[in-house]
Amino acid sequence: MTGEAAPDRRVFEIAGRDAKPFLQGLVTNDLGRLSEGLVYAALLSPQGKYLADFFLVPDGDRILLDAHATQAEALGRRLAMYRLRAEVTITLTDLKVTRGLGDAPEGAFADPRHPALGWRRYGTEAGGAPQIDWDAIRVAQCIPETGIELIPEESYILEAGFERLNGVDFRKGCYVGQEVTARMKHKTELRKGLTRVTVDGEAPAETEITAEGKPVGRLFTRSGDHAIAYLRLDRAGGEMRAGAARIALA
Repeated sequence: MTGEAAPDRRVFEIAGRDAKPFLQGLVTNDLGRLSEGLVYAALLSPQGKYLADFFLVPDGDRILLDAHATQAEALGRRLAMYRLRAEVTITLTDLKVTRGLGDAPEGAFADPRHPALGWRRYGTEAGGAPQIDWDAIRVAQCIPETGIELIPEESYILEAGFERLNGVDFRKGCYVGQEVTARMKHKTELRKGLTRVTVDGEAPAETEITAEGKPVGRLFTRSGDHAIAYLRLDRAGGEMRAGAARIALA
């Protein structure tokens, strides 16, 4: 498969002598993993809340950063704010993202979040027209999407499954928001999070989910009779509803 275009992505070039240590001190994952391929990571607020997620791409002396288009402008500004005196340049490029399933073409990288997400490639040529039902794959594997399940200034990455998605490293040392993330990992049991549910009936995205008349979460991406939901895990179960639809843990 030649792959399909991902027009909702923007690619930055992070270059300069301090590029790697600069990013290492900001993002949730360890840039040492670039020697293995793509690195999935997030930028957090000092309070540990999600701001943006992206892929870091090894590319010779520079690092590419593949981000969702809706977050690119704000992400570029925030990275520039953190730059201070570091010898780093942050440039928005014209590179295009192609993604696909099956055998990866030369120069492509496996998506590090899950094997079902296939591969990604970066270059000057766009891929073909979108044909793959990525939402179906995401729902089947409970993989959150930027701006849908992953909400800036609201989401916590551990509740969104970043550990399972290879998006956080607990041994790399300090980064912005690290203290809150580590505390959630080691000192508490997660009582909220994204999970897969079955849906029987009609319910639009972002419908509130209730159990015994009390709110327990929210419905997000749906594919067929399954969906991703954000739930109070200590209250979920039994008879749940989202509007007219019946909801159950998958």
